[in-house]
Amino acid sequence: MESTALVLAVSAFSAAVIAGMASIGAALGDSKAASTALDAMARQPEMSQKLLVNLLISIGLIESIPIIASVIAIVLVFANPFVDLLK
Repeated sequence: MESTALVLAVSAFSAAVIAGMASIGAALGDSKAASTALDAMARQPEMSQKLLVNLLISIGLIESIPIIASVIAIVLVFANPFVDLLK
């Protein structure tokens, strides 16, 4: 029983770390993409429509990473596959 509690505690901590790091990474990626797109729009205003479309697509792709990481973290907490290995 003690080993099961330890695995569950480590899984909960790992889930928090996964979600936090994914959020930080997505925030940094979004800010870099937005900064670069705004810089390019300021340099070439005639391309701003294409750049805006590319910016929105890239931000959508960047944001998919923390969503996937959060799903993996939820699986670690609620449907932990490592608990079954202890039995």
